[in-house]
Amino acid sequence: MTSNRSIYIAIIGLMLGMFLAMLDNLMLGTALPTIVGELGGINRLSWVVTAYTLATAAATPIWGKLGDLFGRKGMFMASIVIFLIGSMLSGLSQNINELIGFRAVQGLGAGGLMVGAFAIIGDLVPPRERGRFQAIIGGMMPIAFVGGPLLGGFLTDSLSWRWAFYVNVPLGAVALLVTGLGMHLHTPHIKAKIDYWGALLLTVGIVALTLVASWGGTEYPWASTQIIGLAVLSIVALAGFVYVEGRVPEPILPLRLFRDRNFTLAQILSFLVGAAMFGAVNFLPQYMQDVQGASATASGLLLLPLMFGMLVVMLTVGQLIMRNGRYRIYPILGGAALTAGMLLMLLLQVGTSTVEASALTLVAGLGMGFIMQNTTLITQNSVELRDMGAASGSVTLFRTIGGSLGIALLGSIFTSRLENTLSGRLGEKAGHSIASGGVHVTPSMLKSLPVAVQDAFKSGITSGLHGTMIGGAVLAFLGFVIAWFIREVPLRGGPGTTPSAEPVPEVLAEPVI
Repeated sequence: MTSNRSIYIAIIGLMLGMFLAMLDNLMLGTALPTIVGELGGINRLSWVVTAYTLATAAATPIWGKLGDLFGRKGMFMASIVIFLIGSMLSGLSQNINELIGFRAVQGLGAGGLMVGAFAIIGDLVPPRERGRFQAIIGGMMPIAFVGGPLLGGFLTDSLSWRWAFYVNVPLGAVALLVTGLGMHLHTPHIKAKIDYWGALLLTVGIVALTLVASWGGTEYPWASTQIIGLAVLSIVALAGFVYVEGRVPEPILPLRLFRDRNFTLAQILSFLVGAAMFGAVNFLPQYMQDVQGASATASGLLLLPLMFGMLVVMLTVGQLIMRNGRYRIYPILGGAALTAGMLLMLLLQVGTSTVEASALTLVAGLGMGFIMQNTTLITQNSVELRDMGAASGSVTLFRTIGGSLGIALLGSIFTSRLENTLSGRLGEKAGHSIASGGVHVTPSMLKSLPVAVQDAFKSGITSGLHGTMIGGAVLAFLGFVIAWFIREVPLRGGPGTTPSAEPVPEVLAEPVI
């Protein structure tokens, strides 16, 4: 009885830590329009999210190895502290560049929250019991996805956007207290070698590629020295990463895993869906608040069809797969639904009714639900049990990198179309000034501007959103094509597998950060 109580106390601490990472990005979505309006720099809006996801991707494998070396409990608590420091600094930011930098600090901590929590569950709970505890953690997803945008909007409207960061502090303090006092972990430390070169080369390659996607055609011409130089740096760094991963004893990403066809396809699918999903979720609140005139809280409510659609499909598909073991059809359906959902949102116009605008997000949510957890399932089912940790980390890494690149590329499209529309309506100087943040325009301030400026700004935001949805539709369609090449390999523990094989973990809604 005591043992079970201790495990549940430890799980509560882990849940709070993971909840911090999940909730933060979801709260930020509805606060972003006010943030960029107050701090300026709508052209750098995407980097507020990209800095976080890039730092998370780079830090995740390092935290995993540090946990092996120095103890997982200590490293989990250290990651909470770093996350909270980043949260406080983000809330105190005085300009957009400071916020981007402090969001990167948050991301460094978030990487340890996710990998640490799952590793500690592996230490605390025997394989046969993990499904029960993973289901408890999976239950946080509906709360975070539904409550995050609403809480972020409510804090922005009632207090300040800064409280979307400050609210992490009491939650994190409780997580630290519960983890420190209630978690008793006796894990032998092992001699693990950290793949520093792999982490460095991967980070440099992805950051350079993200800058190419973000700056190309906006900050600098595509044929400029800066863009070409960054592209070359990215290619060299990523080639170096592949070289290093084939030679270090404990690589971040074991290349042998890619010999399996389904594993490789699942990583590509995860990358594409991550790119499309981040674009949809992060630019829709801008439309809802600036064009529809919704408050930050109301914009969270308006995204509920997308969130509920995703969650209902994830839960339903999870049950269907557990019953019949078939999964190949769902990524195909998801690719088709996500492509259609992105194209449907091209119907969003300045004059679209609020109810219709909200309803149009539903189909994209359904598509995300079909794909999200299945990429993890296919990945885990494609590797030996000894590689389960590396494989699970891989699918999260590819989704995170896809999200970083996707929001940078789609953000560049958004900014370019916004500035072109504003310049055409108000003149080049005024258009550039508003788009670059020289003139600060929050959703509440927009209503006090002249009608001509309001109309131009709303048209620009709508045009920018259309650009991101076209880009998202292309990415989703590529995912649809890739999904057709996945093979229906029997799940371990199901028909056609040996009885001694350990079942793959239950199909869960994997946390998204």
